[in-house]
Amino acid sequence: MTFPVVGMVGGGQLARMTHEAGIPLGIRFKLLSDTPQDSAALVAGEVVVGDYRDLDTLRDFARGCDVITFDHEHVPTGHLRALESEGVPVRPGPDALVHAQDKGVMRARLDAVGAPGPRHRIVADPADAAAFAAEVGGFPVILKTVRGGYDGKGVWFVRSEEDAAPPFRAGVPVLAEEKVAFRRELAANVVRSPHGQAVAYPVVESRQVGGVCDTVIAPAPDLDGELAGQAQQLALRIAQELGVVGHLAVELFETADGRILVNELAMRPHNSGHWTQDGAVTSQFANHVRAVLDLPLGDPRPRAAWTVMANVLGGDYPDMYQGYLHCMARDPQLKIHMYGKDVKPGRKVGHVNTYGDDLDDVLARARHAADYLRGTITE
Repeated sequence: MTFPVVGMVGGGQLARMTHEAGIPLGIRFKLLSDTPQDSAALVAGEVVVGDYRDLDTLRDFARGCDVITFDHEHVPTGHLRALESEGVPVRPGPDALVHAQDKGVMRARLDAVGAPGPRHRIVADPADAAAFAAEVGGFPVILKTVRGGYDGKGVWFVRSEEDAAPPFRAGVPVLAEEKVAFRRELAANVVRSPHGQAVAYPVVESRQVGGVCDTVIAPAPDLDGELAGQAQQLALRIAQELGVVGHLAVELFETADGRILVNELAMRPHNSGHWTQDGAVTSQFANHVRAVLDLPLGDPRPRAAWTVMANVLGGDYPDMYQGYLHCMARDPQLKIHMYGKDVKPGRKVGHVNTYGDDLDDVLARARHAADYLRGTITE
């Protein structure tokens, strides 16, 4: 028997770390990358450089692959249906993935299955956005282009009808959502296999800076056990209802009055699950590989009382390798994960994981290492 070949569309850091998780299992990876310099293209053994938006390129890439999965959600839905009709296993499939591609479709489907979320509707123009604001108690409201947004891109915090013009310039439908008075952002990460086995990781707190994930704490501190269970069950139910295969991240708001509301969905390994590389028995990446190959899923339980992931963002100090000496000597338990990407201000170029029994200590260690590698601090 030969070991299977996983074809991964997209060459970013998620593909890089998923490839890494498959190596101990002897799983072969074939990568469709935009450029030879993409994060995963630098380490994968078989790399095809091409445009994922071109159906013939996808067809050629899929030859020799036992399954196709993704580093991002941007492959056209029709292309994926064409691959499936030609017998190519696509996981997650297009009927599931469209809910992560199109926020309007996502909201309609979540409403249909009874998943809680902010009040929302598609709006036609700035005047309609103002009418929506009046329906939910007034400005401010959130406007989102239904496709193409990530890390705060394609999202606008709108305080007036005059502020509402920019989202409509993209030429795609615009989703309006009420501004939720939330206490914090949470994420429930689950993994589901084709035959329906599923596992749930501990619910985490995700701290954002400028619309970009900065720090993740696992498990979320001071989260009521019943609410944590509700979040896990909600994520598992969404995965089942949508037919997700692989990793699903359900980004949530915890409201001031103790409710959870669904903010976004991602059907791929996710930044809120990076802590699992060093903090869980089986990482999100390893379980995603297992799921798309329909292998039994691994144990999602945490290895330590607390694990903290801090993103390393690019700054004005490009030579991050010089910081290893200080960071590793200061904290021998520190785990550094770099993506092989050029350093640019604000760009995610890596992350660090710390773990232990004292949350304040674990948080301080993670933040120190991330800030030192970025050059924000020098001692």
